[in-house]
Amino acid sequence: MDWDVRLHIAGEWTAGSASETLPILNPATGETLGQLAIATRDDLDRALAAAARGFSEWRKVSAFERAKIMRRAADLLRERAEDIARTITTEQGKPIAEARIETLAGADVIDWFAEEGKRAYGRVIPARAEGVMQIVLREPVGPVAAFTPWNFPINQAVRKISASLCTGCSVILKGPEDTPASCAALVRAFLAAGVPSDTLSLVYGEPAAISSYLIPHPVIQKISFTGSTAVGKELAALAGRHMKRATMELGGHAPAIVFGDADIDQAVQVLGANKFRNAGQVCVAPTRFLVHDSVYDRFVEGFSGFAEGIRVGNGLEPKTRMGPLVHARRLDAVDALVSEAVAEGASLRTGGHRIGNSGNFYAPTVLTEVPLTSRIMNEEPFGPVALVRRFSEDEEAFAEANRLPYGLAAYAYTRSAARAAEVSARLETGMLGINHHGISLPETPFGGVKDSGYGSEGGSEAIEGYLTTKFVTQARA
Repeated sequence: MDWDVRLHIAGEWTAGSASETLPILNPATGETLGQLAIATRDDLDRALAAAARGFSEWRKVSAFERAKIMRRAADLLRERAEDIARTITTEQGKPIAEARIETLAGADVIDWFAEEGKRAYGRVIPARAEGVMQIVLREPVGPVAAFTPWNFPINQAVRKISASLCTGCSVILKGPEDTPASCAALVRAFLAAGVPSDTLSLVYGEPAAISSYLIPHPVIQKISFTGSTAVGKELAALAGRHMKRATMELGGHAPAIVFGDADIDQAVQVLGANKFRNAGQVCVAPTRFLVHDSVYDRFVEGFSGFAEGIRVGNGLEPKTRMGPLVHARRLDAVDALVSEAVAEGASLRTGGHRIGNSGNFYAPTVLTEVPLTSRIMNEEPFGPVALVRRFSEDEEAFAEANRLPYGLAAYAYTRSAARAAEVSARLETGMLGINHHGISLPETPFGGVKDSGYGSEGGSEAIEGYLTTKFVTQARA
């Protein structure tokens, strides 16, 4: 594996014009893997010029032919899945099994969007007057600036690239500095499959500098961002000032309600697996566990036992079930949130400490009776920490679930069809899983409400932001 990661601009893998680099670190060992090229404004200008050329070329390719190229990219991703999975684990930390699943799921995403691009249908509107034809055309919006995070370096980037390409748009992908080689591997698969070199660019660098230059630029017509709510609001405001379309998939603080009639063993297993997946560095991870009094003690005992049974270590080791946090800053942030909560009265059931003297390892943690005023109950911890509170009446659970300004994902466990229907109606969220976690499939919508953003990264809704609507009315001459 070559860990010296370069920019891709106009068909060339290149260093930044100023030759500046950042180190790429292994979060399990702390070692430097290689160097990452950093883009300057001159590099961004070259990427923008390429995107303009690439859009002119790619939009002329039929949706049928675009789909063929994209499906070749999906096949290449599958062929290279083992090498890419090792790359993800080495630079991001997640267990190799999770990295392999992410890579193969990325190929499925490409396949799905390849077919969905063929179905960007217009329509005919019956005219009021004889001899008049009225049609609606769907056209690609133009070059896209896509900003993608480090926690799922394939999964997040592939949705943005695929939605752009299937609709006929070119795209400049601003990849994550913490996990750059994974994104580069994805881009290589698309290029090797036949995507024109000007149509897809990849840059890295100081996030604020890149976003503040790309978003207002006249070439860019659409923005897609996945990241924190604070940054997303700034970028959405910038896009709004320049009348640019935007899809925003932002932060969450997902509630998981366990009602008294729930299958507790199932809830423990499914919620536990999803809480500690990717060391909790998942925007849709269950975080606030609201458990009915009647099953509270049983749930806490079972869930704490689940957490204690997780084997933490280097993700490349086959027996590892949870890897490190991505960098030392994340480790410090999680530790501070847990320490503050305990100082304010939360009960530490298990975990709550760093593991070892090297790498960014943090023990799977369960806190109970966490005060609502604690920072961790109001800010997304983005780590392997479960916050458990009890409730007596359903109204209490609904009130707490909806209390925060976030609304990305939520979960509920109940055997009652009536209660499940009420949960569906009452929870303010973009995605809801009842008795399982079946979200994040290519064919289903993926997005939030309130401060968790707007627009969708999945389902047929995902391509809407990449298409414009043109109405044509024509009378016989």
